[in-house]
Amino acid sequence: MNSPVLNDGIVGLREVMSQFATGVTVLTVGGERVHGMTANAFTSLSQDPPQVLCCVAHTAVMNGAISAAGGFAVSILHADQERVARYFADRHRPLGPVQFASLDWLPGSRTGAPLIAGALAWMECELVSSYEAGDHTIFVGGLLSLARGSGGPGLLFFDGGFGKAVPRAQ
Repeated sequence: MNSPVLNDGIVGLREVMSQFATGVTVLTVGGERVHGMTANAFTSLSQDPPQVLCCVAHTAVMNGAISAAGGFAVSILHADQERVARYFADRHRPLGPVQFASLDWLPGSRTGAPLIAGALAWMECELVSSYEAGDHTIFVGGLLSLARGSGGPGLLFFDGGFGKAVPRAQ
């Protein structure tokens, strides 16, 4: 077993956090500032009332887009959607509606935000609150609608690469 060696910050936070496996989502907003972004800083927050949160860098286009739209949608990606995750993580992709032109998606019934076809699950959220934290904004969303897809393995991000989370045996 490896013993922890504390080194007072010589190893960076990004390097250490790469050892924490996360699911992969695409956050989207609809309306005039339609936009999408790959995010793994996403989690459930509360069952009552049902809320989730996502963290978005101040410098990201999505930061202003969520604030302007007053809400966001989340598509939890299937393991086969690594290409989608990489696409929405690419800062050089086109912005606006054209970024969704090559994808299958449907507008959310409550927000109009794009919901990525083939995802494991989808949520639409109204923006409940936001908090500044370092170089990110924490956005809290109250659930307006949610749906679960047909299942399958989930897309994971771990140690700088993508992997798959296999569903438990039923």
